[in-house]
Amino acid sequence: MSDSNIVKKVTTQTFQQMKQNGEKISMITCYDYSTAKIFDAAGIDAILVGDSLGNVMMGYPTTLPVTVDNMITYAASVVRAVKRAFVVVDMPFGSYQGDPKLAVSNAVRIMKETGCQAVKIEGGQEIEESFKAILSAGIPIMGHLGLTPQSVNKFGGYGLRAKANEEAQTLFQNAQLLQDYGCFSVVLEKIPAHLATEVSKTLTIPTIGIGAGNACDGQVLVYQDMLGISDMVLPKFVRKYADLSSVIKNAVSNYVSDVKSGAFPSAEESY
Repeated sequence: MSDSNIVKKVTTQTFQQMKQNGEKISMITCYDYSTAKIFDAAGIDAILVGDSLGNVMMGYPTTLPVTVDNMITYAASVVRAVKRAFVVVDMPFGSYQGDPKLAVSNAVRIMKETGCQAVKIEGGQEIEESFKAILSAGIPIMGHLGLTPQSVNKFGGYGLRAKANEEAQTLFQNAQLLQDYGCFSVVLEKIPAHLATEVSKTLTIPTIGIGAGNACDGQVLVYQDMLGISDMVLPKFVRKYADLSSVIKNAVSNYVSDVKSGAFPSAEESY
């Protein structure tokens, strides 16, 4: 095989180089083999197997019911499809808070049983020991600050975070702490663009924005949102690049009609 045919895998070092070179990082969620294969071929830099699968794949109203076993099942299928993209897996609610030993055990399981390159964790200083324990085990961590969906009951909803000065200062401090702990990047979700700009300029590790303006070092979206599959009311930060819900509905409707009428299968489609 010639060098031109060798696919160069995206790594944590690639993330750092992209930040240094001013190249934006593209990231998208994914939860299955077939879709991951398409996204990887399209040139996506990173795939997040998010606990958002609780909403878009399992039908839960929040991400809270998602288990480590759920994450492993979906993530392993994604990893099997991917040749180039960096694959990050969310650690679900209850799998890392409060007990650093349990956090390491769950992170090790996710890495070993999926083959992913990193885990993602929501929070800051309040779970410092879990961050340090997982990183000490040699597992890369992508942090997550701002709107943290696993804390929906604490915050009372999914509104904009860090609007007030005190919360903004705390987020800024936590971002610096995550870098100091050794996280290779951090997601900034649904915070004012000016704050995300300040954080992104200050940190040496890349920031990945979702509803955090254009100054972040990369962007991530839930694929069902940006491809027009989701039937939920979408936040204003989502740009719909397709309306696949209508395309799929029309295709299936035509299939139903053809089956009912006997038009499918035709003689050419029969043995």
